[in-house]
Amino acid sequence: MSEQETKLREQVVEVMAAMDARGLNRGTSGNVSARLGEDMLVTPTGVPPSMLAPEHIVRMAPDGSFDPAGMKPSSEWQMHWKLLQLRQDVNAVVHCHSRFATTLACANKPIPALHYMVAVSGGPSVPVAPYATFGSAELAEAVCETLSGQFGTLMANHGQIVVAPSLKQALLIAEEIEEQAAIYWGTLAIGGPTLLADDEMTRIADRFRSYGQKKKP
Repeated sequence: MSEQETKLREQVVEVMAAMDARGLNRGTSGNVSARLGEDMLVTPTGVPPSMLAPEHIVRMAPDGSFDPAGMKPSSEWQMHWKLLQLRQDVNAVVHCHSRFATTLACANKPIPALHYMVAVSGGPSVPVAPYATFGSAELAEAVCETLSGQFGTLMANHGQIVVAPSLKQALLIAEEIEEQAAIYWGTLAIGGPTLLADDEMTRIADRFRSYGQKKKP
């Protein structure tokens, strides 16, 4: 096993543990994947974060095959695989059932432009992908179509999913989407939010492209 694969397996385990610690996930729900060359590393099905170890992470080939002597991949592996295949700009996928995002998803309510941080999703709002049975090819298709060029979307009657260039970024975006979901839920209890204008969200998106510390060439 290469050093790159070893480190990536460790990072996948760390992200699953972080989601659990930060209240983004509970029990055995949620899953994480990362690109490894032409292959994908994905969390196994039915293993809680507290019991997850790097050797449990499943390596899947482009044809969907994996070592039968190891653990079975997440039931949502098709969704992860399709996203990584379609989005060459991303290398990681994080899916979780965070409380407020899931609440809105179950009400089929997208998160509108109520705060500038909604733009971390890669768009002026966080949409909701149509419902399909978990683990199905139909769900993978619905999520890919709704996500399009954005980084995050809600999943009807299910949860949220995020794609990003790295596992760390994917986790941070998922955490921010949950925060915005909580804020939106709170505003709905007091009459609803005042939304930012489309042109302001466009300016914010431009600002985000140069925000933070950038690596020098």
